Amino acid sequence: MLNEMKSRNAGETRKRMNAKEKIMILRELLENKVQIGELSEKYGIHPNVIYNWKKTPFEKCEQLFDDKREKSSGKTEEKIHRLETKLKDKDSLIIELVEDNIRLKKISMGKAK
Repeated sequence: MLNEMKSRNAGETRKRMNAKEKIMILRELLENKVQIGELSEKYGIHPNVIYNWKKTPFEKCEQLFDDKREKSSGKTEEKIHRLETKLKDKDSLIIELVEDNIRLKKISMGKAK
């Protein structure tokens, strides 16, 4: 479950934990109120590492709870503006084609100005 890696400095082994393992340890800390020292000894991790893991979710909470509607609203407004511009361009092209068509019909019927 826990991966170990040789440290270059002292020949010590350093544990590498995946996200699920870190979450499991944080749950023990926060939900079961197990002391950091106990977790440190139990999993062979320096207490500072666990303190850093504990800070990370709170530092990233804003991103987690950020109102996605505000972001999507901005994207929606941008898309609406882009589509309105595209529609205006198409309308002006249609007007130009209709005018050319009318002019060509008049020329072909001999009623040119």
